[in-house]
Amino acid sequence: EKRVLHSAALGEERVLHIRLPMDYSPDSAARYPVIYALDGGLDEDFVHLAGLVDFASMPWIAWLPPSIVVGVVNTDRKRDFTHPTTIAKDKEQFPTTGGSASFIRFLGDELIPFIDSVYRTTGERTLIGQSLGGLLATEVLMERPQLFTRYVVVSPSLWWDNGSVLAREAAFMNQPAAAPKQVWVGVGKEAKVMVQGAKRLAGLLRRNPSIQVQVQVMPRHDHGNILHQAVLDAVRWMK
Repeated sequence: EKRVLHSAALGEERVLHIRLPMDYSPDSAARYPVIYALDGGLDEDFVHLAGLVDFASMPWIAWLPPSIVVGVVNTDRKRDFTHPTTIAKDKEQFPTTGGSASFIRFLGDELIPFIDSVYRTTGERTLIGQSLGGLLATEVLMERPQLFTRYVVVSPSLWWDNGSVLAREAAFMNQPAAAPKQVWVGVGKEAKVMVQGAKRLAGLLRRNPSIQVQVQVMPRHDHGNILHQAVLDAVRWMK
């Protein structure tokens, strides 16, 4: 189903695509975990990720429990998924950049409360982000890790602003109780800086022993085709 949420944090309306579990019924009191997909438009990743969740939650497979999938449709992903940069070339190529703080407020203060108020949810939440979406997911991990129980971070663009996001003081180190349960980090056959960034992120997360961390290099996949297999591998590991 489709929902439209007006965001005060972003100053605009955001379209949401929502896939309910097949057994979701108004006559039931059952509650469900929620999977949030960045790049969640119908012409982006929502359709194949919703299908993957349906498949993985089939009772004879049971890699996932039946789950609600929320796809957040982009209006300007280069603005929403990036923090301000000091690199002149990045500013030229991404003139609207630097809006991630507002987008994170939208996620934590508006979107999650809205979904929890409309649907029967548990406290279990997963965030999936790839590329710039992976950069945004990493920033959430650093700043507000408690928003999600699990993170699937695929080919994160951690080269942004010379990797400054990984130099921040990580909230999950100072507030162990706010740390997520599991983080899966994947990268394909990509530029060296991409692989190094993914490994650095995993190393940082492993400094908190309460977080289960998996990093996976997938040489048979590249930046353009990694997401579907990466998410499938992630949910099997998180099982």
